[in-house]
Amino acid sequence: MSLHSRSFRASPICVAVVSALTLVPAVAEEAKTETLPSAEIERISVTGRSFNDYKIGSASGAMRGDISLMDTPQSVAVIPNFITDEQLATNLSEVLVNDSSVTGGSEKWNRQVFSIRGFELSSGSGYLINGHQQWSHYVQPIETLQQVEVLKGPSSMLYGQSGPGGLINMVTKKPTYDTVFDLGFDTDEHGSTRFQLDAGGSLNEDQTIRYRTVLVKQDTQYWRTYSAEDGQEGTNQERDRWLGYLNLEFDISDDLLLSLKYDHTQDKTGIDRGGWLDSSGDLIGGEDIIWDQPWAFTDNTITNMGADLTYQISDDWKVKAGYNEQQFNRQRLDSSPSQLKDADGNYLDPYEYGYNVSPFDRYDDWQHKTSYIDFVGNFSTGSLDHQFLLGANMLEYFYQQTKMKGSSQLVMPGQPIPKPDLDYKLEEPGTPTKYKHYGFYIQDLMTINDRWQLLAGMRYDEQKKDGAGNNSYALSPKFGVIYSPAANASIYVNYSQSFTPQGIVNNEEDVNDGVNLDPEYGEQYEIGTKWELFDGSLLLTGAVFDITVSNVTVTQQLETNNPDGKQTITTQSGEQHHRGFEMGAQGQVSDNWFMTGSMMYLEAEYQTGDNLDGMTPVDAPEWSANIWTRYEMTDKLAFNFGAIYVGERFANTSNTVTKDAYVRFDMGAAYTMDVMGSDVSVRLNVKNLFDEDYLAGGTTTDVTVGEGRHFGLALHAKF
Repeated sequence: MSLHSRSFRASPICVAVVSALTLVPAVAEEAKTETLPSAEIERISVTGRSFNDYKIGSASGAMRGDISLMDTPQSVAVIPNFITDEQLATNLSEVLVNDSSVTGGSEKWNRQVFSIRGFELSSGSGYLINGHQQWSHYVQPIETLQQVEVLKGPSSMLYGQSGPGGLINMVTKKPTYDTVFDLGFDTDEHGSTRFQLDAGGSLNEDQTIRYRTVLVKQDTQYWRTYSAEDGQEGTNQERDRWLGYLNLEFDISDDLLLSLKYDHTQDKTGIDRGGWLDSSGDLIGGEDIIWDQPWAFTDNTITNMGADLTYQISDDWKVKAGYNEQQFNRQRLDSSPSQLKDADGNYLDPYEYGYNVSPFDRYDDWQHKTSYIDFVGNFSTGSLDHQFLLGANMLEYFYQQTKMKGSSQLVMPGQPIPKPDLDYKLEEPGTPTKYKHYGFYIQDLMTINDRWQLLAGMRYDEQKKDGAGNNSYALSPKFGVIYSPAANASIYVNYSQSFTPQGIVNNEEDVNDGVNLDPEYGEQYEIGTKWELFDGSLLLTGAVFDITVSNVTVTQQLETNNPDGKQTITTQSGEQHHRGFEMGAQGQVSDNWFMTGSMMYLEAEYQTGDNLDGMTPVDAPEWSANIWTRYEMTDKLAFNFGAIYVGERFANTSNTVTKDAYVRFDMGAAYTMDVMGSDVSVRLNVKNLFDEDYLAGGTTTDVTVGEGRHFGLALHAKF
């Protein structure tokens, strides 16, 4: 594909290009003071409140190293935990609303689905923790995170199998030299509670052994209710979660650092697959009804154990190696509600005809083992300075399912049925799915002079599966050029590719259940700019992107009833083409005012040559935007204000059902006081201040219903 063969619409795209590439050149003159390199900033040890909590200078996942964002020819958003703590975020969805390139999908079965630039992230390859791929089929804990990095565009050159839209890299909290002991508590008007402890420090006098630990206990009462008998009050969905995290660092010598990590999550909740929409996009039965049965639940147990070793060979060279093993077990006792269809495939009104409940008890066993080794160094050849990376990583995947199914039955709304007598332990486990994924990569960021930098990288991937003919291979290049018109500015272009093995169709309700899918291949062209203003305290970014994916995998609802009870069909055909632009701002605007905000314009469509040709994927809004601000009235009192805009989206692949655009306003206030020598803060937040009715992510059969006005109260103490 040639960049010149893709023609943008002239109006908004051209405006974005011109705005991004000519962004405030006049201001550059008054911002001539050079900022410190990000590597130097990273070495500063800060206790208490730092100067600028809203802006982060580097993203470790973008280049597999601590390279400044200004020297990264790629669009990257970094969301620090200071912002999400202000927002009283309790899950990854509430963190990622701070970047408009990310849109949320369905939240059924106690998991969260996200898309970047309109492409849905895979549970197996779309999420990283400290650069390790994670199986993310659950609600990720955020209390252990220092920051969340949104790496936009293909990242296969560094991480292998990954989607064309990008990756989410979650960076965990590190051990501290000085003692840290924080206690937190938050609650809301529904009676939900969350207790947090965050502690760190040195375990010996020489400070060569350090630790960081996080403990969380959360009990959540949700606002939606299960059906009940006429005249009786329904019960609310509940969630019970606890989390333990420990990170130990050992300075084995002046040049050798060992880090050991362990975390364990136990997370049980009732099932709410979401609302059902009629052909007009309206909720069937109202906004607070749960179609699942009250006895349905998911129970997730996740354990991660890992180690990282860093050896400083010399001042310019070091080697890093790491290993992580993830064990993820889930029991899901599901009522599996579904709407009835007429002979033409149209959904019938459940209040007139009832709906089906098809219970099953299921146990899933996922195992992810990852490892890597990186050689990183700086050297010069003639007049060129090199920041060099040579490495390899591996992923070993195992999955096995055990399932017992019950009898399907017809029920009416408000008619709970008894809990079925099902036990997956009485069934034989299914055939396991296994594969191994290997990758070797090389990357060089070359500095030609003060104005020009060149990035070149290449990766070889190989995925081996059980069975003949199931192996996949790929070469993934990445190229970038950075031009710096001023010390505080950069303009870049890049080209990158993605490689995404698809596995098999694993859905008994799909016509092609059990079919082995071919990999998807994507490529992106991106041009962007980054400017640091006000002595480096405010970062402004802009990017225009063009992404094409071939061999795209699409799952569609069947339009007519199938005699075998099949409801969907998964196929691979044609292409998917997404293009658009993004802008963002993050940092300090004045002595008392901080802000973070972004916006995205997106054109996304299938180019398949069949009935999907020209259609837009589900949950790919044309426009989206967000802003969150903090204004400090005094050293003790601060106010926050935020807004989230999500444009009109389609709720089905055939684009016949639309979800309306919405704007949600949030606000908060915090007061900090000294209590017996400790900083204690009280925070009150209001989400959806004007009680806006809206639909979030999901399709016509599993849409997430936006909650009305929501009050949150938090106490936080630093000892």
